Amino acid sequence: MMNSPPFRLFPILGVVAVLVAATLIVVTLSRSGTPGELSPEAGFSRDMAVHHAQAVDMSFVARDASTDQELRTLAYDIINTQSTQRGIFMGWLDQWGLPQSSTQPPMTWMAGHGHDGPPGVMPGMASPEELAKLRAATGDASAVLFLQLMIRHHEGGVDMARGLLKLSSRSEVRTMAQHIVDGQSAEITLMKGMLQARGGQPLPSILK
Repeated sequence: MMNSPPFRLFPILGVVAVLVAATLIVVTLSRSGTPGELSPEAGFSRDMAVHHAQAVDMSFVARDASTDQELRTLAYDIINTQSTQRGIFMGWLDQWGLPQSSTQPPMTWMAGHGHDGPPGVMPGMASPEELAKLRAATGDASAVLFLQLMIRHHEGGVDMARGLLKLSSRSEVRTMAQHIVDGQSAEITLMKGMLQARGGQPLPSILK
């Protein structure tokens, strides 16, 4: 008897991400007017695309290094969901006639609106040293480090999405931001439980 595909164990984001993508594309095409180069919507889309790209890379590393089926399934869900969302961000910028990168430092769109981190640094991002350590880790150590880094990474994503919700009235971008808050908050809770079960503790939270 064949086993069900591993991703069915975590239905939180998989199919939902595709449905949200389709809805956001339809809403976007029906909107008049476009955000400008320095708008919160453009800054959020660019920065979150970069943020998501790192989460996808980390998840590939963890998935390929692990035989832990629960962790591999979680990594698959993050890869699937955040790759889909990243495509939406890039599509928005294209539809708005804006470049996918900017000469402005990251997080400029949140300056003075609750971003307390170092200038030009997106919250929750893993450092090059942490990424190197993750790539070198094996076994239980790899799983624990991945969960620690991804919990903090998700906290950064939630922080950025909450920032957008304070600054934008554009419905499709707000819908995506709220989806990120809800989905990544749920995964933070899930990952904390997984981390505890593997004998690890979360890094200090960056959320207020």
